[in-house]
Amino acid sequence: MSRRDLSVALLTREYPPDVYGGAGVHVEYLAKELDRLVDVTVHCWGAPRPGAKPKVVAYEAWAELAGSEPYIAALRTMSIDLAMAAGTKGADLAHSHTWYANLGGHLGGLVHEIPHVATVHSLEPLRPWKAEQLGGGYSVSSFCERSGLEGADAIIAVSAAMRRDLINCYPAVDPGRVIVIHNGIDTDEFTPDHGTDALVRLGVDPDRPVVLFVGRVTRQKGLPHLLEAAADIDPGAQLVLCAGMPDTPELEAEILARVEALRAAGHPVLWIEEMLPRPDLIQLLTHATVFVCPSVYEPLGIVNLEAMACETAVVATHTGGIPEVVEEGVTGLLVPLELRDDGSGEPVDPAEFAAGFSERINELLADPAEAERLGKAGRERAVAEFGWSAIAERVVDLYRRVIAAA
Repeated sequence: MSRRDLSVALLTREYPPDVYGGAGVHVEYLAKELDRLVDVTVHCWGAPRPGAKPKVVAYEAWAELAGSEPYIAALRTMSIDLAMAAGTKGADLAHSHTWYANLGGHLGGLVHEIPHVATVHSLEPLRPWKAEQLGGGYSVSSFCERSGLEGADAIIAVSAAMRRDLINCYPAVDPGRVIVIHNGIDTDEFTPDHGTDALVRLGVDPDRPVVLFVGRVTRQKGLPHLLEAAADIDPGAQLVLCAGMPDTPELEAEILARVEALRAAGHPVLWIEEMLPRPDLIQLLTHATVFVCPSVYEPLGIVNLEAMACETAVVATHTGGIPEVVEEGVTGLLVPLELRDDGSGEPVDPAEFAAGFSERINELLADPAEAERLGKAGRERAVAEFGWSAIAERVVDLYRRVIAAA
């Protein structure tokens, strides 16, 4: 089957310019590489993207689904899924990403009698804090994910840990249909930038060590635990938080209170709430002495790859797929995590977890040469093992096998 006679509908919530998380980054770069290999059309949320390459079809939620109740967001997602399912007509295969699009891929596969491949970047049963964000909509998001995954012809897990979690969470899924294809990184774009213009504009002192966090304000990313640790981080270093899109106003208020308490105690904390342009982010990643990822749940963590590609040492949680990216003592340092068995997604001992981060961060702040060594090794690993071109080839090979088996 040649490029022209394989048509793929790629279903996603996020797509440039509306990218806020790792799944969106994944789809952005995967789509670019797939466009070399197959006829791909991206189906995404939001406003039209005229002239986009590859082709883009954008969808808005039904206007009738208005309101501020948390569950409304989940119902609006389902309305987009229905429209996406209709929009995949003419494709040879649907490929969905995250619960926001899994149901659309599943329904598109049913109504158009085409195979459906789903990529899992996270799993709703392992994100119980989303009930805080969505209310009863969390049951809806779980339904959408379960239906999409249990009905998929093949499932791509972004890490071996993600594959294990998927099989445990959804025993109705045949393990033989689940394969691991890691997330990737564009190491031509994410490469060290030793300029300082963005740092100065953002208020970062280029002459002081930087401890950097990049991620959404959600309990999954562990930001409250990092702020607990920050009281014991060497005060000679700046803690820079690139953190936006809070899940709830209550969580945002909690983070603000912690930041203000740290500042009042003399700890330098800079909170950048807006989504930074990629060149600014790359310059920040390059200048960070330590990039920190305190997630309590992380199937892989593209942001760790981005930091590594910019030659920055990583201190991250030993959880999920992170150890498949960050190698202890080689490209970074890992902090153990033991979660409570009550389904809360919280550490058994939050104080011990936070202390683990402050200790490992301080190790590297006290030994800049070691931090530099880990950072250089991180870039070498990112270049050698996580290139998008090879990942796209593996994805297309899976498409062909699924279509042949249909």
